[in-house]
Amino acid sequence: MGDLRVVVAGAGGRMGAANIRAVATTPGLVLHGALDRPGAPALGEDAGTLAGLPPLGIGVSHEVEAALEGADAIIDFSAPGASVALAAQAAERGLVHIIGTTGCSEADDAAIAVSAGRGAIIVKSGNFSLGVNVLASLVRKAAATLADYDIEILEMHHARKVDAPSGTALLLGEAAARGRDIALRDHSVRVRDGHTGPREAGTIGFATLRGGTVVGDHSVILAGPSERIELNHRAEDRAIFAHGAARATLWAAGQKPGLYSMADMLGLHD
Repeated sequence: MGDLRVVVAGAGGRMGAANIRAVATTPGLVLHGALDRPGAPALGEDAGTLAGLPPLGIGVSHEVEAALEGADAIIDFSAPGASVALAAQAAERGLVHIIGTTGCSEADDAAIAVSAGRGAIIVKSGNFSLGVNVLASLVRKAAATLADYDIEILEMHHARKVDAPSGTALLLGEAAARGRDIALRDHSVRVRDGHTGPREAGTIGFATLRGGTVVGDHSVILAGPSERIELNHRAEDRAIFAHGAARATLWAAGQKPGLYSMADMLGLHD
């Protein structure tokens, strides 16, 4: 089998550039195309130059069908609407689709799941860092074992991040909820303001900080009687997410159509 031909979506963003570098430097992958939204400043730029590499001879385009012609996979850290549309394209063509897009609604996730059922091989995660996904496994086990401890999730990202809580914070919240066998949507607390009264037992709280150039800091706090456990992850370079996405692409190429997570790839399920 030859190299997997990969199209990077959201190529004009910082994660797009990181994904281009990861594809260009990962054995078994080769950059086939680069996509960005219509009107984006990156359109027409050489993808390699955009990512700080020597020119690759691949221009950034908004022509989706042309970019996907002959491709094997999409690495997509773009926007929810774009990811839903690309998932449908992946289903039509039987492509691997790696989705690191955050801020997806329940309707978006449902549409992506439909595409996975129609022939796409989709790996979707709120975070493609190997370390974060191991952390999520630890959070799930801690939440199950310390069933009466209060859980709070604190996250901080750079000033330009547009969604909150972060996809990683929600991934960790979902892990905690699975450990407690509850639905996160029914037990999460996103905002506290004013006279809120005592903390409701069994809820999972989120606190969001934004500022500067922080790549991503996450803490899960389990607070019990007279003790507190903190599980932390600090991202120092976006390359960790891009390398995880590249690794997921290689893994997904050997799977049947369906919807997968990083936990599937890493074998973190009990």
